Amino acid sequence: MTGLPADPIEMIVALPALAAAVLAVMPGYRWPARLNVLASLATFVAALSLLLTGLPAPGPYLLVDELNIVFIVLNTFVGFTAATFSASYIGHELATGRLTPAYLRFYHAMYQMMMFGMNLALLSNNIGLMWVAVELATLSTVLMVGIYRSHEALEAAWKYFILGSVGIALALFGTILVYLAAQPVLGEGEAAMIWTNLLAKAGSFDASLLNLAFVFLLLGYGTKVGLAPLHAWLPDAHAEGPTPISAVLSGLLLNVALYAVLRFKMLMSANAGAIDPGPLMIVMGLVSLIFAALMLYRRRDIKRLFAYSSIEHMGIIVFAFGIGGPLANFAGLLHMVMHSLTKSAIFFAVGHVAQIKGTQDIAAIRGLTQSHPVLGWGLAAGVLAIAGMPPFGVFMSEFLLISSTFARHPVLALLLVAGLLLAFGALSLRLTGFLFGEPVGSGEPAEASYLPIFAHLGLVLMAGVYLPGPMVAWFQAVARLLG
Repeated sequence: MTGLPADPIEMIVALPALAAAVLAVMPGYRWPARLNVLASLATFVAALSLLLTGLPAPGPYLLVDELNIVFIVLNTFVGFTAATFSASYIGHELATGRLTPAYLRFYHAMYQMMMFGMNLALLSNNIGLMWVAVELATLSTVLMVGIYRSHEALEAAWKYFILGSVGIALALFGTILVYLAAQPVLGEGEAAMIWTNLLAKAGSFDASLLNLAFVFLLLGYGTKVGLAPLHAWLPDAHAEGPTPISAVLSGLLLNVALYAVLRFKMLMSANAGAIDPGPLMIVMGLVSLIFAALMLYRRRDIKRLFAYSSIEHMGIIVFAFGIGGPLANFAGLLHMVMHSLTKSAIFFAVGHVAQIKGTQDIAAIRGLTQSHPVLGWGLAAGVLAIAGMPPFGVFMSEFLLISSTFARHPVLALLLVAGLLLAFGALSLRLTGFLFGEPVGSGEPAEASYLPIFAHLGLVLMAGVYLPGPMVAWFQAVARLLG
């Protein structure tokens, strides 16, 4: 390959890497912020072009299929809107002295490096390369979580690094076990690590090795998903890092780890002698949902509150894929997309709120509808959407999941509904405090951009009212693929 890549799949990987290299040496603030947005937009356009040109043939390293194209389009879209939000948010951090110009340059370079790692993980046709890419994305976000260099930020970054390293080590061991299971059938070397080869021959692999591998993979990548009890890094990372990174962590990075779990779940389903991964996923999903719902009542920091909300919703999504079948898988995919759009919009709003009020303390955030009505009602819409209120898309996905679960496992459906009601009560209680009461603080973030908030919420509202036929057919095809 010479010069700039012309193939969309190569551009999705190469553009963030090139942008990261340029941003690492580019002086100033405004131009790096604009380049960060432009590079993210170009990557999103390249991802969209895959929908128009059709799926390219898989290569030894990169792959686009019905499953990962959902993830890559979502990943690049939220990456673009988060970069747009970053331009105003990080500019305010510079103006207030929380960040220096050198750290701003570092922030934008690491943002694109993070996007490079996530895109590469989603497009990898090699399970070893996917593991490396997930680790790269993790290390990039670790550095960004600690960018404020406060005691709390550095502690959160180290906690994230240590627990993430444990998780990725478990995932590495699981990946090695998959390779060992494939080696007698596919031979030594790269051939036994290529995903398309693995899926085609999975029925001939040693089932006992696959079973052991999946346990390690679920625990390892489940740490990155933020499933309880492997979640301890997530609330601290959200609370202490820059808010755009909180949006990306909840909206994107958790999905990348989930994608890895789904890939290996497909391998398990293709081997008649392997255990059913569904019960393991159902248990971890339900535990995460109910645990996080209870923890929502005790949060005093607004970013920690929505961090636990992310744990809750990742639990719902993993539960859906554990139940399996066309309807539950469809609901899981839809919920993943709706959660990514809604939660990132909420964090965009929370970032502005924290800058306006000068605090993340929930008790000090009052009267937003009086002091900043556009922002206040935008946050209200986001919270109502993530709580599962109609007519937003989260309600649609939860309704489909409850219907599918009740038809097959009524007891599990009752536990699911109980967890959802617990979370709804906590979020409703917090929302009234945010919106009403005597306003405290009257600042305005420099060059505040509300467009990403309402763009996301508009899409979530549209999905709740009407899903286009091609999108339904697309999700149904992926749901069948997942089994």
